[in-house]
Amino acid sequence: MRLNKEEKNILIAYEKGMIKTAPPSKNELKEVKSIAENTLRKNRRITIRLYDHDFKGIKKKAMELGIPYQTLISSMIHRYIEGELVGKKIA
Repeated sequence: MRLNKEEKNILIAYEKGMIKTAPPSKNELKEVKSIAENTLRKNRRITIRLYDHDFKGIKKKAMELGIPYQTLISSMIHRYIEGELVGKKIA
């Protein structure tokens, strides 16, 4: 992971003991836990039809990554919606 200059300075100061962290309050912990639970909760089940060769490709890629194919599909959809995956532009 690459750090910018400011991040490097913060890390150095922390490692030298110049920065101390405070433990989170009970309310902060409760809020973070709630956010994490909502983030990880998958609450919709869908049915989708795929071409057989696409399905086999997804299963192969998931196996290479060591994750279930449903998790890979969900991750791909999420990353696309968040703008992290973009389609190829055809000239």
